Amino acid sequence: MSPTSENTETATLDIEGMTCASCAAAVEKSLSRAPGVQSALVNFATEKATVQYLPGQASPSTLKEAVVNAGYGVVERALDTSAADRQAEIDRQKALAYAKLKRRFWVAVGLAAVIMPLSMLMLWPAAMQRVNTQWLNYGLLLLTLPVLLYSGREFYSSAWNGFRHRSANMDTLIAVGTGAAFLYSVAATVAPGFFMRHGLIPEVYYDTTATIIALILLGKLLELRAKTQTSAAIRGLMGLQAKTARVVRPGGQEMDVPIEQVQLGDVVLVRPGEKVATDGVITEGQSAVDEAMLTGESLPVAKKAGDAVFGATLNKTGAFRFRVTKVGADTMLAQIVKLVEDAQGSRAPIQRLADKVSAIFVPTVVVIAILTFVLWFDLAPVATRLPLALTNFVAVLIIACPCALGLATPTAIMVSTGKGAEYGVLIRNAEALEKAHQVNTVLLDKTGTITRGEPTVTDFLTAPGQDAASLLQLVAALERQSEHPLAEAVVRYADAQAAPALPATDFRAIEGKGAAATVNGQAVLIGNQRLLQDENVALPADLLQQSEQLLNQAKTVLYVAVAGQAVAVIGVADVVRETSKAAIQQLQALGIEVVMMTGDNAQTAAKVAAQVGITRYFAEVLPSGKAAKVKELQAEDRTVAMVGDGINDAPALAQADIGLAMGGGTDVAMEAAGITLMRSDLQGVVTAIALSRQTIRTIKQNLFFAFVYNTLGIPIAAGLLYPFFGWLLSPMLAAGAMALSSLSVLTNSLRLKGFAPVSKG
Repeated sequence: MSPTSENTETATLDIEGMTCASCAAAVEKSLSRAPGVQSALVNFATEKATVQYLPGQASPSTLKEAVVNAGYGVVERALDTSAADRQAEIDRQKALAYAKLKRRFWVAVGLAAVIMPLSMLMLWPAAMQRVNTQWLNYGLLLLTLPVLLYSGREFYSSAWNGFRHRSANMDTLIAVGTGAAFLYSVAATVAPGFFMRHGLIPEVYYDTTATIIALILLGKLLELRAKTQTSAAIRGLMGLQAKTARVVRPGGQEMDVPIEQVQLGDVVLVRPGEKVATDGVITEGQSAVDEAMLTGESLPVAKKAGDAVFGATLNKTGAFRFRVTKVGADTMLAQIVKLVEDAQGSRAPIQRLADKVSAIFVPTVVVIAILTFVLWFDLAPVATRLPLALTNFVAVLIIACPCALGLATPTAIMVSTGKGAEYGVLIRNAEALEKAHQVNTVLLDKTGTITRGEPTVTDFLTAPGQDAASLLQLVAALERQSEHPLAEAVVRYADAQAAPALPATDFRAIEGKGAAATVNGQAVLIGNQRLLQDENVALPADLLQQSEQLLNQAKTVLYVAVAGQAVAVIGVADVVRETSKAAIQQLQALGIEVVMMTGDNAQTAAKVAAQVGITRYFAEVLPSGKAAKVKELQAEDRTVAMVGDGINDAPALAQADIGLAMGGGTDVAMEAAGITLMRSDLQGVVTAIALSRQTIRTIKQNLFFAFVYNTLGIPIAAGLLYPFFGWLLSPMLAAGAMALSSLSVLTNSLRLKGFAPVSKG
């Protein structure tokens, strides 16, 4: 339960007893009508209800009461359980349910295997002459009773429960269909004379009853196993978490403790090959950490003191210590799991049609079945009208299962959101996933998305006769004392060149101009041209020419002077990410126009756009004007995806049809976006759109299967083809078809597990 606004709270309920989309619709309807409920969403695939309610008018207990009133139950959650504990409990309950269902199935199969050949004895007249038909029917009755009372008991109890609450579901159809066949058979067994006096043969359908129940249980068994696989991503994410942490106590003693006992501020030691226990900041040591499990990035990331590390990532080479900054539900892994859980429980707009059909499906089928019975009873020959009317009535009820309709969308959403998380693409909800497939224009903010978003040294140019390596040591020694972003860029460059660290003294920052210090006994200056002028340092012609070339390339220039002489110029720029050009080409190959937006001047914008293959761009866009640019594109009848990372991108992300926030960006940007990319890499945009397109394609295929199955199956089961071809559908075949329909939809959704991002080429 969590507050969602000033006035409402959200509760997530684990619903038990649902067998089809009609059940989900009944629960949702009951919750929606409860006083104080603002909205209710029930997901049949995840068996969860998400309810927004007013605390003063509703409570978890009244919500539970609404579910019970609909004829279903609520599984109690232990307070303060972690996502891993919740999933473990759900897995345990599902394993129990699977084992129970399996026992019921095998009992039904075993008895049906005996009932079926005994019912076929009439095909061998010689055998029938030696068997008393009356006793044979009593024997079949005794064999069928365990199938009904044990294997099929839940169908009847669920149907009765629904009847008491004035609702109908899939179990209603099965119970009425098999119950009618069984009761007719019982009547023919105990009172065969009644049938014969009316010119009817007292046939029994015990084999039909037993076989239908066995086949439906087989379908449910396969369905439960496949549904378990759809939540494999969540299970996989939670399985990444370390079980213990090696905590360093104040006295220096190292101690392995369960992860649940790690506290904020603890210092944790991580050795090569070990998992990082939780989120924190490195205090000592350095290493390369594999973060692929969170970001999808295959290359290990270098980490040193001051860098953040995240729980569940894998330390590769060095050892380090870090101070714990987040534990439990606040960690990055826990937030990813929560986001995926929420997305899997959400509903895609494309599902609305299926929901509307499911809501009226069962009552409609019952009416069609009754009409089928009446028409066959009135129009068929007297001697066969009752058996024909009964078998077609049963066939219509059994074949018309709304399961496939209910599973078509949520199972695909579950698999694809999990798959997205695997590749570092976190999808907020099903609506965002669906919207992404319609995108035909991607608007990229330049800084931080196409480019790295941080200054980087691109040129280190020295005056003739100067040794670049020695100068770099002097410059780095001065810049290490500064906190200016440009100084950090110079230090990163020096570290990358493995420049030795020298001590610097007499450091002073000169506001708006640069900095000065003494290194190796020499006065070192670094800053802008005005600093050199103020210090009366002349700039040689060759350095002046090089600096002008750098300025023409829209780069920032730093001037270096040692012992009163200008000796070097440094070019600094926000460089394009290595993967940006390839990702933009892949988006264009998908038929998407890529547009760039930046606050830089037109010259800089044109250079960057040309560098990555973008032909349309907006330059000199103020932060307040970004959302207006999105509107401008939308006014051209485009479906726009906005990609950004900063606070000033948030209005544009919210305005766009779908917003994608880069993972290295601000929380505000991620909050405004429908999709968050864990990696600062435009390849994630390609992955998100490709995944969305494949998911929606799968959902449409599922809905097609489900609708076609019912559209064709019901008329055939009703005997529509009989007048033309003499074809009738056996109720047993109808049961097999019903099981296959759900299985086909689930199998099609599970194909999404094979999704792979477009190659970077």
